[in-house]
Amino acid sequence: MTRLYLAGPEVFHPDALALGAAKKQACTRFGFVGLYPLDGSSIGATPPDAMAIYDRCVALMHEADAGIFNLTPFRGPSADVGTVLELGVIATLGKPVFAYTHAAGDLIDRLRRDPGLTFDAESGQWIDEEGMSAEDFGLSDNLMLDGTLARQGRAVHRVAVPDAERFTRLDGFLACLDEARLALAVSTGRT
Repeated sequence: MTRLYLAGPEVFHPDALALGAAKKQACTRFGFVGLYPLDGSSIGATPPDAMAIYDRCVALMHEADAGIFNLTPFRGPSADVGTVLELGVIATLGKPVFAYTHAAGDLIDRLRRDPGLTFDAESGQWIDEEGMSAEDFGLSDNLMLDGTLARQGRAVHRVAVPDAERFTRLDGFLACLDEARLALAVSTGRT
């Protein structure tokens, strides 16, 4: 069966193991095997070794045939940096990537919430407090993320959900599973 690496900031959620289990169950229903970054780990009082986590995740990425990435903004206006790195690794390995966000707007919509961002009429660009331009390409996040998917013939699934549920809902994830099933020609036995 096709193995999917399942990346996203939900690994930091208090219910991370349950969320991972729900995603893996959904993978099974679609004819996939889900590889969750917390597989084989125990969440307890003792902090795990950072390099052990890194090594386990890299091994899972190499084991995977493709990946699904939750690019919902995390701790700021953009996707979780670890998830972004993982997407880049999987794509660089020549494997298909599928992605979603539970923030339906463009990156610039989120950046404009920063009072330090102003529009410079002369240049026609949004400028931050440090004088640097802000991306305004109508994309879900940084152009390198959307561009990676576009070069594989895909787009980031944008699915609006209530803000309090953005890391627990599976709407975008299920859309990616459906796309992956079609793209990877996985037989699920469903009609």
